[in-house]
Amino acid sequence: MSYSYKASQTFWRQFYALPDSQKESVRAAWKIFKVNPFDERLGTHKIAYLSARAKRAIWSVVIEPDLRALFYIDSGTVFTIGVGNHPTMYT
Repeated sequence: MSYSYKASQTFWRQFYALPDSQKESVRAAWKIFKVNPFDERLGTHKIAYLSARAKRAIWSVVIEPDLRALFYIDSGTVFTIGVGNHPTMYT
């Protein structure tokens, strides 16, 4: 399936706050993500707690062992909504 992509202001604020090395990791993951957000190399998984709160499926991709990006899909558009440290992403 072909998607269009949009990032929230929160995503960009969090991205620019990352150290340079993590920004590079996000950029590398993006190359895979934009082809297929469910590529097995990204370890994409549904976050049940956030999905229940948002009343829509919220997905997480693994960028580094402790770095995740969150997104949801609506009408063929992938909305990235956050990026950051694993434990703090889910609160």
